[in-house]
Amino acid sequence: MNNIRNFCIIAHIDHGKSTLADRFLELTNTVSQREMKEQILDQMDIERERGITIKLQPVRMNWQGYELNLIDTPGHVDFSYEVSRSLAAVEGAILLVDASQGIQAQTVANLYLALEQNLTIIPVINKIDLPNAEIEKTRSEICHLLSCEPNDIYSVSAKTGQGIQEVLEALIKKIPPPPAKNDELLQALIFDSKFDEFRGVVAEVRIFNGKIKAGDKIRFISTAKAMEALEVGYFKPKLEKTTELKSGEIGYIVTGLKEIKYCRVGDTITFEKANVTPLAGYREVKSMVFAGLFCQEGNEYPRLRDAIEKLKLNDAALMYEPENSPALGFGFRCGFLGLLHLEIVTERLKREYDLNLIVTVPSVAYQLKLKNGINLTIRSPQEMPKPEEISQIFEPIMLVDIFSPVAYLGGIMQLVSQKRGVYLNTEYLDENIAVLHYHLPLTTLLLDFYDKLKSVSSGYASLNYDLLNYQPTEIIRLDILVAEEKIEALSSLVYQDEAYQVGRKIIATLKEILPRQLFMVKIQAAIGGKIIAAERLSALRKDVTAKLYGGDYTRKRKLLEKQKKGKKKMMQTGKVGIPAQAFLAVLKR
Repeated sequence: MNNIRNFCIIAHIDHGKSTLADRFLELTNTVSQREMKEQILDQMDIERERGITIKLQPVRMNWQGYELNLIDTPGHVDFSYEVSRSLAAVEGAILLVDASQGIQAQTVANLYLALEQNLTIIPVINKIDLPNAEIEKTRSEICHLLSCEPNDIYSVSAKTGQGIQEVLEALIKKIPPPPAKNDELLQALIFDSKFDEFRGVVAEVRIFNGKIKAGDKIRFISTAKAMEALEVGYFKPKLEKTTELKSGEIGYIVTGLKEIKYCRVGDTITFEKANVTPLAGYREVKSMVFAGLFCQEGNEYPRLRDAIEKLKLNDAALMYEPENSPALGFGFRCGFLGLLHLEIVTERLKREYDLNLIVTVPSVAYQLKLKNGINLTIRSPQEMPKPEEISQIFEPIMLVDIFSPVAYLGGIMQLVSQKRGVYLNTEYLDENIAVLHYHLPLTTLLLDFYDKLKSVSSGYASLNYDLLNYQPTEIIRLDILVAEEKIEALSSLVYQDEAYQVGRKIIATLKEILPRQLFMVKIQAAIGGKIIAAERLSALRKDVTAKLYGGDYTRKRKLLEKQKKGKKKMMQTGKVGIPAQAFLAVLKR
């Protein structure tokens, strides 16, 4: 065990985690030159297309007689749960900072997660080959953050490979080996898992105690489900079979289970008859954004249910419960960590499981105090009681840290005040970088805050947020009617003083996107029974007089009158199908 080192790479988005992992794999000859490609650990198509890491990915490297287990982690705030799970399975972390950008919001957020786990931190400055790299400035920022010496910080270029060997040597020297346990009883922590059509549930584990080999009778402690380990192995980064996994190692166990519910992230695996205390798992993740997922075709509901179950196994931050909507049929109310998380989950369901989905407008969880003394939590506009029954509504407030160069502070402060932010204070990391602290409602943070923050700061600002508490607010339900029929999926909860502007904006968006019909379509926004905004989508007109070739004009008049009557009749009975892009456009209003 003295020759095992378990570590992960943590950093802000685009600071070069996956590229650094590539260089490690090349230097240790874990992946042959023929198989090597950029961001090799980003194995999903969607990760490669977007150039971001979504899933944590373990890999084992052998170098100079040492076994190095690396976990590559995502950088985006929406996937911070993947990072916190990775940190619980290792003894050390490389804190990677981009020399051209310096310390950013997720650098600090992920560092605090690592320090909570008492991990050894190895600070590394990346991208030193860039012409605009500010190495000394970044070094002083890291010294200030970690209270370390400047010569404890390593400088590398993950692109060219410069300085990579020194970092590997530092890993071996500074990160402690896994703590030795004398007990032979098996304790393996599940930090991730996936579903294989042929081999069932494959659990990704860190062995904290004992050892496991194929054929051992094992069980999950929390669900008390017993089974046999069909195969054990490690990641290279493809699955590589081995005879046994020993204490301190990171690997996988093929369970053969077809029922996904038995394998939970954070659970402990032990021998079937053994009586051991479970390992401290993970804090239950709190969903921030809620949206309904429904199939366009009602008969696809069983496929959606199976797909969400399998995806939940691979994405522990996804929460879901069944929901029935009068307009959309059976579906699921899902909880996500942010809008990017929602986007990635719906994209994966479409690609990996070939589903056509309708996504309702996202909302957050509000707490309601009713006049009859009952307390409610609502997650969708459909659950909102009548206004006369409500005594008070409370909304989630976030503690937000915004990292930005000093030059952009004015624009950022103006943006946050428009978004109902409450200013707390400003901290200065150095003379150029400031951290603004605010209280901000989660609702305003979700819609387009991140995009607007990037535009007012020329892409330099970054943010991190945590739930603070719930505070009183005034929220009402805004309904959208198309052809005088209420569209449940387009209903949303909005601030009372913004309802008119939001209603006008949604109506204008729908007018551009909805296809024209053979009859005139009314598009309306309503609060209760009161219409607050309306537009008309003019009818498509067929030229009914094209076949006339002469004669009295009354013949033409007769045909036009007949068409007019037909359109009037259609307007009373006609239905308008809402295309999927209309839901998405309203979602990103």
